[in-house]
Amino acid sequence: MIIRPAEEKDYKEILELNEADVEMLSPLDEEILRRMSSLTTLFQVAEADGAVAAFLMVYREGSEYWSDNYKWFCERYPRLLYVDRIVIGSKYRKNGVGRSLYEGVITYAKETGVPVVTAEIDVEPEYNAASMAFHKKMGFSEVGRKPYGKVTVSLQALEI
Repeated sequence: MIIRPAEEKDYKEILELNEADVEMLSPLDEEILRRMSSLTTLFQVAEADGAVAAFLMVYREGSEYWSDNYKWFCERYPRLLYVDRIVIGSKYRKNGVGRSLYEGVITYAKETGVPVVTAEIDVEPEYNAASMAFHKKMGFSEVGRKPYGKVTVSLQALEI
């Protein structure tokens, strides 16, 4: 498994991974992906066997990113990293890929003096138990809940 910065040549596979789990994510098309990627602080893929097995998009405070959840965190934390989405292909789950990607985010936070990493998890109407367990294992804790479109999200933070 190789973790590296995402490149334009990865976009097709990134969009396919997102679509496979779109019920737990917001939809993406190439135009939105390009807009989002231009604002990221970290946009990484995990590559396995020459294919994109997972991807991660992270934003820093001060970005022009339009997500209401991102804005909620920015109102509360003057310096942060916001994990907008992490998507792992089904055949690569439970193999440490998510942990490796998040460890890279945590390392980056420490190296740049960012005191908190944030994320959100859908809890209603469907509870994303796997994501909740993963984030808890990584040391995240709930700092709030809020409606987001048709779902309610658990707002999570990890103090560095």
